[in-house]
Amino acid sequence: REHLISRSEVESYLKQKMAEDQDAQRMQSSEIVLKKFGFLDKDFDLKPFLLSLLTEQIAAYYDPKTKSINLLDWVDPEEQKPILAHELTHALQDQHSDLDKWLQQTPSSVSASASEDSDHINRDEMDSAREAVTEGQATAVMIDAILRPSGQSLIDTPELGEAVRTQMGNQEDSPVMAQAPLLLSESMLFPYREGMVFTQDLWMEKGKETAFAGALDHPPASTWEIYNPLYYVQHRQAPVPLLPNIHPLVDSLYKPYDIGQVGELDLHILARQLGDEEADQALTPAWKGGLYWAGQLKTAKTATDLASTNSIAYFYLSNWSSPAAAALFADLWGSTLGHKYTTVKPQDAAQSDLVQPGENLQLFSTEEGSVMIVQRGTLVFVSESFAQPLARKLATLLLDAQGGGALQIAQGTMPTEGSVRESLSGAMVRFFSNCGVLKTAAEAAIRAAK
Repeated sequence: REHLISRSEVESYLKQKMAEDQDAQRMQSSEIVLKKFGFLDKDFDLKPFLLSLLTEQIAAYYDPKTKSINLLDWVDPEEQKPILAHELTHALQDQHSDLDKWLQQTPSSVSASASEDSDHINRDEMDSAREAVTEGQATAVMIDAILRPSGQSLIDTPELGEAVRTQMGNQEDSPVMAQAPLLLSESMLFPYREGMVFTQDLWMEKGKETAFAGALDHPPASTWEIYNPLYYVQHRQAPVPLLPNIHPLVDSLYKPYDIGQVGELDLHILARQLGDEEADQALTPAWKGGLYWAGQLKTAKTATDLASTNSIAYFYLSNWSSPAAAALFADLWGSTLGHKYTTVKPQDAAQSDLVQPGENLQLFSTEEGSVMIVQRGTLVFVSESFAQPLARKLATLLLDAQGGGALQIAQGTMPTEGSVRESLSGAMVRFFSNCGVLKTAAEAAIRAAK
């Protein structure tokens, strides 16, 4: 069924999504961790900005619960045709896979034990990859429909993938999107941009059946596979470090708050925030997996304390293809701490009894506690706000668990339907995709195809 909806109906729909949607709630609960990482400024008010952004961006949406396509009544019907092709694709996907079930995984509680930690880490990133499949397929169909009258097809024009990427960088007609933090804009565009290229690559290399029904029946499990379709075809798992049992060290002071992978999408965003496009191009090909754990002080009781980044401590372990790449990442992290903290004071790590042979150690003090950066071979351990003795114990535990510098792939259950924990950007990717097709993404795809 198709419906034409008014601006007021769109606003009501978005407000209801913000209030009731599980991904919106998970995204808002992770806001404090995103601020601690530096993805969002500490004074950034996420909820009202999201409402303004989505009001600007929603171009149409398919509702799998009511099996209806909702188009905007103030848009010219001729302009709606490509968007209708996009939404009809979602309707066909729904018939094939039951999107409400396929996309709506039951969110899990924060893990409180080593076994739950392992399960969460191994199940991470599935939802972001699935959103890229659904939105990428719908965008590919939309482009192909535009090309068909001219006798062309998406698979005949491989350069379109890069053209779509370029066009999605043009946000002149989207003033709210242009002001969005990089985390929000990249999370919004990822399923359309990278998902379309993923679908196009599969379609050209393996045929239409693999690109569409095949990707729905056997979906990728990580953003790493979306960025690298060949790995998906080869059934290769994304690299994930081991997380040993940290609870004897942290549980007396901290209650678990968040845990997950830092996937390839997260890494693209992080590299650009730490440096620029050049840093992204240098670091992303060298990335070999990452994970994080965040805890909140048990002494934080008031609403003000609980909402403050000062109550959060976290560590982030990443692996790289070479010691040089690891050193570059460690140095970038240390050099940009001033973007997150008002007061950053380097300490003489060379004279510290915390340094161990074969490691490069950086120490800093900030208004929210100590920062420790440890590079050992291809591994980098970052700790923020843990006291230095505890940070040192965590660093040694995690680095030793990886086998002396060589990445160990975490073992556990493969991603399946059920309880899933999000990566850093995961809840945002899911929430944005579930709200409907984005104006910026649709218009960019249409411009590229024409």
